[in-house]
Amino acid sequence: MNRPIKIKIDVSKIDKAALYKGTKGTYLDCVAWPSKTAGQYGDTHYIVQELSREKRDAGEKGAIIGNMTVPDGEQPQQEARPVQRQQKMDQVLPAREDEDDIPF
Repeated sequence: MNRPIKIKIDVSKIDKAALYKGTKGTYLDCVAWPSKTAGQYGDTHYIVQELSREKRDAGEKGAIIGNMTVPDGEQPQQEARPVQRQQKMDQVLPAREDEDDIPF
C-alpha cells in the first residue's frame, strides 16, 4: 500500500487501565474492524480497544475509540494463515514415506 491509512482516536474513550509499559513507551492494543457502511467522513473501519480473552468470553465488548479510512480501492493487508497454506500443500503434494521432517 503506497498511501497512508488515516486513523483517528478519541483518547478520552481509552480505558487507561489497559495501557501498559513496553521497552520503548506506553502502549494500548487496538483492533480495526471493517464498517458495514461508510461513515459520514468516508470511514471504512472502526477502532476498538482490545480486551483480554476472559473479558471477550464473558461477553464484554471493547469500547469504540476511533475510526480509520483506507484510501479508495485499497484494503489493509490480510494476516497470513500458514496453517491453511500447509493444508493446501499437503493436498497438492502427498507426503512420501521415505521423507523425514528435515526440510533440506
